[in-house]
Amino acid sequence: MPELPKYNGTSDPKEHVTTYTYAVNGNDIKNDEIESVLLKKFGETLSNGAMMWYHNLAPNSIDSFTMLADSFTKGHASTIKVATRKYDVLKIKQRENEMLWEFVSRFQMERMELPPVSNDWKVQAFTQGLNERSSVASKELKQNLIEYPAAT
Repeated sequence: MPELPKYNGTSDPKEHVTTYTYAVNGNDIKNDEIESVLLKKFGETLSNGAMMWYHNLAPNSIDSFTMLADSFTKGHASTIKVATRKYDVLKIKQRENEMLWEFVSRFQMERMELPPVSNDWKVQAFTQGLNERSSVASKELKQNLIEYPAAT
């Protein structure tokens, strides 16, 4: 197993599952052995409360790694604080001399680095992040988003 940071219950559980899955799949393991390795080694990537959660699983209650990953993600979903995520996405602002297309691109890149937030929050953050003074296009777009809220 490659060295992975142990999950201690304070970060995004989906990110941990993804990192773990890529690490296992990146090794020279035969395709028919991957599922078994994913299941057997997952506990070694956990610590603290996450390890307790893993050891408290009922015997023979997990049939696949997909089931384990789903249970793990649901069991640790509360570790992601919604208010923090909303606040983080609302901090992305268009800079004074930043062109609209540059802001759109940077907003997307920075948003992808944050934990997931609802579409409503993304639209709100993007609209609030637009700098009306930076360009006519930004000002018009912001006005249109306020008048005609985006559905998606």
